Amino acid sequence: MSTTEQRVALVTGAARGIGAATAVRLAADGYAVAVLDLDEAACADTVARITGAGGRAIAVGCDVADAAAVEAAVARVADELGPPVVLVNNAGVLRDNLLFKMSESDWDTVLNVHLRGAFLMSRACQKHMVDAGFGRIVNLSSSSALGNRGQANYAAAKAGMQGLTKTLAKELGKFGITANSVAPGFIATHMTAATAERVGMGFDDFKAAAASQIPVQRVGEPEDVANAIAFFAGEQAGFVSGQVLYVAGGPLD
Repeated sequence: MSTTEQRVALVTGAARGIGAATAVRLAADGYAVAVLDLDEAACADTVARITGAGGRAIAVGCDVADAAAVEAAVARVADELGPPVVLVNNAGVLRDNLLFKMSESDWDTVLNVHLRGAFLMSRACQKHMVDAGFGRIVNLSSSSALGNRGQANYAAAKAGMQGLTKTLAKELGKFGITANSVAPGFIATHMTAATAERVGMGFDDFKAAAASQIPVQRVGEPEDVANAIAFFAGEQAGFVSGQVLYVAGGPLD
């Protein structure tokens, strides 16, 4: 990065999967990284990967749906690493079910973690970005935002992330802050492994079936998504805002 002062990135849901890959990638790009997840201890491996490569990182435990916890976590990051000016809202959970089987708790849990969490984290971090005159917010959406059977809650949350992103881009642009969204397709993570288990398929078979429907003939890896996030987080992406980039191995119908 061109600035002589090391910038700080905060990645939620960074204990594993896409979040961990993103934290490692941003650290490789020169950021100090706050590795945030519900269980602080679960972040140890990601932090170790970063510090072992010579980077700076801390683990932060936080329930992103809890407003007071979010404020405290962001304040801690600012104190220990510096003001977070790159925010990646990646934290998420699944509670898949068909509508007639979906409980109110299933709905609320998914909306709270994905959408409320992104709102709370963005609100807490934007003050640091405004003060710095620079900011990057990257929200994780999904191809499921276009609708997916058995995921009414998840699809609604991920579609909401796109609306939130476009609104943040309009509100915050004058302060040097961009907001963009990355929408992955099939990515091989613990979440897709859980989906395979739910539908009664082995994960290898599940991935092979998915790959056969993807133009590039493979499923995605967390690093594929991290690469896209890194672009939006960078200095060079300052004229790109309010966009949704599908990382899905081909066009979506």
